Amino acid sequence: MTLGQQRFAAINAPLSKKLEEKKHLIAVHRGSWGGNIIQNTIAAYTCAFKMGADMVESDVNSTTDGVLYSFHDGHEPTLLGVDKCIKQMSSAEVEANHPFNTTCQRNRKPIDRLSDILEWLPEGKFLNIDRSWDIFPQVLAELDRHPKALQQVVLKAPVRGDFHGVPVEEALKALAAHPVKYMFMPICYSLQDVEAALAITDINTVGCEIIAFKETDELYSDDAINSIRARNLYTWVNAIELGNWNRDSLFGPLDDDISILEDPALGWGKLFEKHIDILQTDWPAILYAYRREALGIE
Repeated sequence: MTLGQQRFAAINAPLSKKLEEKKHLIAVHRGSWGGNIIQNTIAAYTCAFKMGADMVESDVNSTTDGVLYSFHDGHEPTLLGVDKCIKQMSSAEVEANHPFNTTCQRNRKPIDRLSDILEWLPEGKFLNIDRSWDIFPQVLAELDRHPKALQQVVLKAPVRGDFHGVPVEEALKALAAHPVKYMFMPICYSLQDVEAALAITDINTVGCEIIAFKETDELYSDDAINSIRARNLYTWVNAIELGNWNRDSLFGPLDDDISILEDPALGWGKLFEKHIDILQTDWPAILYAYRREALGIE
């Protein structure tokens, strides 16, 4: 599959090639973390790649003085020990509060800046940037300082609503107007969302994150999935189970929990059968082993 519009084929070629080779890519939610390895850090991403990941995910936020960090806002009390949103903190405050590891001890290092992650990102591996659409102009400016980001970074955003008071339309306008055409993945809850994303032809859309809380939702159907893939777009599904007791999983019953606790054929295997191209997981080593066993793909 050659991803996206033909005029962007050279930009998208490495990801297109990786999908052609492996059929189903493994993306890892915030990297692989535990012990003294902190989520959303180079250490966590290193672990994920060693466990077989093809791509890792980073949540990106900006401080009051304009420094971009890989950090999921809302986790400041548990990770940094402060009751204050990172968006209202200075970089000095962030770096003075080293993150807690899983034994509730402070790590020796502060959380990582996006600039350091982009400088480090290994050749042949990919980074998905999440939760940054309220600051797209700032993120795009940082990507411009790292030439390899053009072929290794995928930005993500919904196509409707707002985020931290910034309408999504403003983020998409900024992305469309930017002269460097970084890869983009819209978060889609319907085929209407897919069409809305594709209507903005100055954005280099390469795939769709598809959300289907229930098996009866539109994007759960094979017909919907096939129609997206027929547009030269990959499909991305979140197999991660976030554990919210009052919310459904992100793609029906096909998640990490059923794959690990019961049988991988009941979760990840069915995602393979439905031609999902990229599976986001919290358990890359187990998914990698199952992909190798079921499909013979290293």
